[in-house]
Amino acid sequence: MSADVLVAGVGNIFLGDDGFGPEVVRHLGAPEQPPLPEPVRLVDYGIRGLHLSYDLLEGYSALIIVDAMPGLGRPGEIRVMAVDDVPDSDGPNPHGPDPHSMDPVAVLSGLPSLGGSLPPTYVVGAQPANLEEGIGLSDPLRAAVPVAGAAIRELLATRPWAGGHEQGAD
Repeated sequence: MSADVLVAGVGNIFLGDDGFGPEVVRHLGAPEQPPLPEPVRLVDYGIRGLHLSYDLLEGYSALIIVDAMPGLGRPGEIRVMAVDDVPDSDGPNPHGPDPHSMDPVAVLSGLPSLGGSLPPTYVVGAQPANLEEGIGLSDPLRAAVPVAGAAIRELLATRPWAGGHEQGAD
């Protein structure tokens, strides 16, 4: 592994504001943006939950998930949350893991079954305005993209996980 922190954009770009995470990742990686501090790996996972699970097996000091999160408040409102605990998985899916779905709780709770452990994890989330079929963010979410980018840069600058808190440790 060459990166210390994984910034993971998740969401379905074909469901309106659900594409918020991938759009923030594109924003942060745009050539006109200042580079992120090293060593950071920036990935648009979209709906590839299994891919994220396997990448987490590489071992990171921290994980930052960027996603649309209903129930946060006004459309476009950004929240940064530390993930203190993830519910245990209900066991393996009888049909096996779905490589084409992205349920962050299922991805994170299933990590121990793959032999991994969850690093300190933060979610940068935005309240969506529209989750209907269609490509493109609503105006409130489009305006929230640089705000979320700034929140991620702040996390990377302050590194709150470096204070000795080990998530996923026994």
